[in-house]
Amino acid sequence: MTVVAWSRLALALRNIFRHRARTVATLGAIGLGVASLILAGGFVQDAFVQLGEATIHSQTGHIQLTREGFRASRARASELHLIENPDHFKSLLASEPGVDQVVARINFSGVLNNGKRDLAIIGDGIEPDGEARIGSFMRYTQGRPLTDSDSDGVVVGEGVAHTLDLKIGDRVTLLISVAQGAVNTQDFELVGVFQSFSKEFDARAVRVPLAATRQLLDTQSAHVLVITLKQTKDTERVVESVRARVAGEDFEVLSWKKLSDFYEKTIELYSSQFGVLRLIILVMVVLSVTNSINLTLFERTREFGTLRALGARSARVFELIMMETAMLGLIGVSAGMVLGCVLALVVSAIGIPMPPPPNSNVGYLAAVRLAPADVLSAAGIGLVASCLAGVAPARRASRWPVVDALRQGT
Repeated sequence: MTVVAWSRLALALRNIFRHRARTVATLGAIGLGVASLILAGGFVQDAFVQLGEATIHSQTGHIQLTREGFRASRARASELHLIENPDHFKSLLASEPGVDQVVARINFSGVLNNGKRDLAIIGDGIEPDGEARIGSFMRYTQGRPLTDSDSDGVVVGEGVAHTLDLKIGDRVTLLISVAQGAVNTQDFELVGVFQSFSKEFDARAVRVPLAATRQLLDTQSAHVLVITLKQTKDTERVVESVRARVAGEDFEVLSWKKLSDFYEKTIELYSSQFGVLRLIILVMVVLSVTNSINLTLFERTREFGTLRALGARSARVFELIMMETAMLGLIGVSAGMVLGCVLALVVSAIGIPMPPPPNSNVGYLAAVRLAPADVLSAAGIGLVASCLAGVAPARRASRWPVVDALRQGT
């Protein structure tokens, strides 16, 4: 950098601290704007992550593999979309890098009877020990989860237990329709009542061991293979790998995002709201900095007139003001980044208790996630806002007639 450039930077830095109180107020506006963006962005990102993990670990797993047409079928337990020899595909997919485990499920619908009343339910035949690792976000309000040793155990959603007035140890009868219109029944003992992420799911959900479901449906097949991963960030990569492994078979492979319509719509809603928040903060910073610069330039009118009278071109005055504005923005943005990151760490260490989201049973402890991209984005918005705020005042000051500028304040 040349000596002239250094001297201009030094002059700009000296000028912005000539009015310290005003400069501190402007830096505070920029810094608070940037810090607010970092905190809001980190809060929203944490909500996305926690909602996603709750969806994965209470219902869907990371990836599900089904026969083509299974999800479009109106028959939840359709025998037309069974995966024959599911153990073969489980072994094949379990060897995929990044996969933690693969479990089979059989979906069914039927009626649950407690000896007094009936309730239409939707059910899953599950591998209990494997599902226990998937359902880490599923909370048991009574009893315990199923285990592989529970041959006639059943767990139900909190809504089902409330509707049928069930207690742990109660015997219930499950009626399931099978092919050709036949009906099979089996008695089960209630061993647990769970709360998942969704109230609607809990109001109808019943889970029984996979072996008992196969006996009821007279099949060794499965409707769904649920894949869980070691890291959620690998989902899209593993989806493509699984599709390649089962190419040629009539399988549909979907990620948890595609399986959860609620998650997708929530992301769209929060993203739109955060976009509006960014715009509001941008406008606030622009107005605050513009006001400060206008006051400063009004007081320095004779100074700019003198520069013009000594031969400085309009472009030189414009450059000086914009350099001062940019330096003001850089200092304010740097302070805002430090403040935002420190506050994010403090808030995350304490946690923010959040109520259950809409249609949910379970609240959560929110944090502020510091993503480098979000921090840099907030800094960029703050710097752009600061520079934009200086353009109009700088153009106006650089075009003042020299005589009028020198007369100002006399």
